[in-house]
Amino acid sequence: MATRFRRFTLTLVRPLFLAVFCLLSVVTPALARKAGPSNLPSPSDNPSNNPPNNSNRNGRLNTQGQIELIRGLSSEIAVAKVALPRGKHGIYLDSSGRVDETKARQEMKQNGAAITPGTPVNITKLAFKSDALVFEINGGGKRSRKWYQRIEIGMGNSTAPIGAQPPVLAYGSWITLKFPGKVPSLTVQKTKQLLAAVLDFERHAPTVLYSPSIPAKFKEAIKKHQVVTGMDTDAVLSAKGPPDRKVRTDQPDGSEKEDWIYGTPPHVLFVTFDGDTVVNVHQY
Repeated sequence: MATRFRRFTLTLVRPLFLAVFCLLSVVTPALARKAGPSNLPSPSDNPSNNPPNNSNRNGRLNTQGQIELIRGLSSEIAVAKVALPRGKHGIYLDSSGRVDETKARQEMKQNGAAITPGTPVNITKLAFKSDALVFEINGGGKRSRKWYQRIEIGMGNSTAPIGAQPPVLAYGSWITLKFPGKVPSLTVQKTKQLLAAVLDFERHAPTVLYSPSIPAKFKEAIKKHQVVTGMDTDAVLSAKGPPDRKVRTDQPDGSEKEDWIYGTPPHVLFVTFDGDTVVNVHQY
């Protein structure tokens, strides 16, 4: 009797369950359409999928924008397209990327060139002012000394520094990008475009950069990575790349000679320039 009752119950419940399931499958989508769109966030609502906002309400560069510029430009390698002067000022560009030629000539006349055109350079620091971006190139253009190099000892009126004054091994400069008001919102790419008059960010390989302008008689030496007298700075860069160190010495006639030093002792290559021409090559 109990077995018959269970069979009867299953026979009655199964069709009823199927009917309720079918009814729900029809009613639920209709109710969802009537209720309107879902309140769940779409992928486009996720802030992580949107580009960073580098400006505040006034369109000025904010902290996030500064961070993006530091990440994208610090330690960036470029090639100098113009001569960059020594000293604490360097070269000034306006908000359109045009060089202030008057200031540039004044700095060059007063301090001389720290970096010649065609030389690979490195952005070593980026500083933010209210109306300008200041780029430190190759460590900056000021010669710094250790504290102990400023101490002098002696007797009477005669004194001498206790530490030897080493030659300047590297030169750097500054590039200031100045705006008429506050610094606007800038991307890394836009900043590179504004610096395009003085820095070339596309040419990283000296061989690719300089080969078209090198005389045929130096081609073979460059292929063997050798330096010979008569080469200019472009040819040397193509053959050996940037030097490990540079040393400049003043000559009695007022001119300067510059040594490019490759390697470390005991295997050191000295390449001496008189102006832009190699006058001596010495391998230790």
